[in-house]
Amino acid sequence: MIDREPAAWLWLKEHLVRLRQATRPGQVPPTGEPAVVVRTAVVTDSAAALPADWVRAFSINGRLAVIPMPVMVGEEIYGEGEDDIAGTIAVALAAATPVKTSRPSPGQFEQAYLAAERQGFESVVSIHISGGLSGTADAARLAAGRVKIPVEVLDTRTVGMAQGLAVQSAVVAAADGRDASEVRRLAEERAARSKVYFYVPSLEQLRRGGRIGAAASLVGAMLAIKPILAVDDGKIVPLEKVRSAAKAIARLEEIVVAEAAGRPLGEARLAIHHFGNRPEADMLAARLAAKLPAVPPAQISSLPAVLAAHAGLGVLAVIVGESSSSVAGCLAAPSKAADAGGNEAGT
Repeated sequence: MIDREPAAWLWLKEHLVRLRQATRPGQVPPTGEPAVVVRTAVVTDSAAALPADWVRAFSINGRLAVIPMPVMVGEEIYGEGEDDIAGTIAVALAAATPVKTSRPSPGQFEQAYLAAERQGFESVVSIHISGGLSGTADAARLAAGRVKIPVEVLDTRTVGMAQGLAVQSAVVAAADGRDASEVRRLAEERAARSKVYFYVPSLEQLRRGGRIGAAASLVGAMLAIKPILAVDDGKIVPLEKVRSAAKAIARLEEIVVAEAAGRPLGEARLAIHHFGNRPEADMLAARLAAKLPAVPPAQISSLPAVLAAHAGLGVLAVIVGESSSSVAGCLAAPSKAADAGGNEAGT
């Protein structure tokens, strides 16, 4: 089944298509209107969980680059986006085969930054998974020190589509000619407005990856606890302990509804990640849609391999974020982003 992209989020695609902007001074779009010169490229990592078709659409002219995060299954190393590894990881987890992850190398980021420079960009904003979960941002900083093009590195202190929402805001801002400091600021603000809540059937895989302590995992297994977790200040923290899977998912739903309902009217946005349990994700999305009729349908997508390797099979993660109103508000005048049915609530 193809992962779902809400119609509301299609505004971002329409917005960038309308811009038809140049990546170098002097290039004029087919409309004959003054071109928006894109000065800033955006780089991120695959933990952002951006939909593949979205990445393809916005990688044109080097505006966006996604660096794959490596996953080691047994003795084999795979790169997300380069290999179809979801099935391999699922089999490995079921068979208790060691599955580990690593940060991308500084050289990968260096090559991405140099490519942006060659394509005429003046700066780069590099947006990454929480430093509390990965050394990816550190690798990006090392690479930034090796290149001449200015690079702003942002540790989002989050993961998944919470990080992805920040990347989307950055792409919009960069596409409208904002400078690197403004692109980074808007991305940072959107990441800070996003929350990640998730349920895992077992804490064992998180323990193996060093994301929680052995004591917590042992107690969870002994008491058959089904934990609800969250990402707080860049780290995975326990939120609640529930005694059955059904009750845990129901409680996750309640938490998400309360969180979304507390956002400004019309601003809340949802994304759901799953791994090996798409039907559960679909059912959760349907229940959330019924309880939050004013919120656009949740995007549903598989958990990135680098996250699935730690969360394990059966995970359900829900991201509660907000629309990029702060981005669209500052861009609406020059880009006429609200015309032709476009709306700032679309991203």
